[in-house]
Amino acid sequence: MSDDPKAKKKKKGGGMKMILLIVVAMVVGGAGAAGGLYAAGFFSPKEEGPKEDPNKPVLVLAGESAEEIAKAHAAPHGEAAAAAHGAHGKGIDLPAPANPAAYQATYFQLQTPFTSNMSDTDAFAQISVAVSTYYDLRVIDAIKTHEMAIRSQVLMMLAQQPEEMLSTPEGKRALQGKIKGIINDILKQKTGYGGVDNVYFTNFVIQ
Repeated sequence: MSDDPKAKKKKKGGGMKMILLIVVAMVVGGAGAAGGLYAAGFFSPKEEGPKEDPNKPVLVLAGESAEEIAKAHAAPHGEAAAAAHGAHGKGIDLPAPANPAAYQATYFQLQTPFTSNMSDTDAFAQISVAVSTYYDLRVIDAIKTHEMAIRSQVLMMLAQQPEEMLSTPEGKRALQGKIKGIINDILKQKTGYGGVDNVYFTNFVIQ
């Protein structure tokens, strides 16, 4: 065993170099790993998905209350108004449920009948209309709010119908579809969403 001081210094110097190399390797390796994680988006703020529109009606399960569901999902007035302002335009058709029996239908009768002359005769039609929806009460509330616009469009369409067509079951079914389309189109323009599933005639008179 050598007692040479120079040899001891060399050993110490070699040990320090080894420690420095290990530290540098750890730093470089850590930086590389951090860079990889950053590139993968690990440190990036997570992007939130699109927010649900607070004005969008939701389906009501069988046995539930359409009014309570509407209250539970209603946004604060300011948020709802802002969302409604941005929703005007073409709007979205809310899909009919695949299994209607699993959902609660809500019915609404428009109080005043629609009365109009026919397009080809002096006869006139007087029609009482009700609607149904599987969505919450916001659909019915929207119909009440925009009933004036709905009535105007339905009456203009009704005045273009020939008496002969409305005298047949097929013609009446076609008229139901047209009225449903008018109501949903107006709701989409005004609120961003349709939601009416069906239209019913509670009174239908041609004189």
